Amino acid sequence: MAAALALTAALAACGSGGSDPRRTEARSRAPLAERLASADASKGKRLFRECAACHTVARGGGDRNGPNLHGVVGRPIASGSRRFGYTAGLEAVGGHWSPDRLDAWITNPQRFAPGTSMAYPGMANGVDRADLIAYLAQQK
Repeated sequence: MAAALALTAALAACGSGGSDPRRTEARSRAPLAERLASADASKGKRLFRECAACHTVARGGGDRNGPNLHGVVGRPIASGSRRFGYTAGLEAVGGHWSPDRLDAWITNPQRFAPGTSMAYPGMANGVDRADLIAYLAQQK
């Protein structure tokens, strides 16, 4: 019985929710600046595993189904890879990948850039998005 309780507690701690006070609904909806102030890049690194199905993040890393994301924060949108074919929808957005724009993109790529080929449905939790952006910001 004690082993089962310990296993249950360990599994709960591994979940994305757990008892992390940062992950409340109110915190998830807080302005990005507030979420970034308490962002945890190490959690963002774990979240990036989901992105790694299509993206690499290492300097000089190749493209997969999506472009390499090394140095993406601050980079012009729809740039960074001569080998990757960016969609007209993403190219039409223009500007640079600021944390605010990354937050909007990660929330819902199709809403951010209609016609994009990125099939990812989006990441609903704002705290998770801030953690992921903090991790991406370290990759420079």
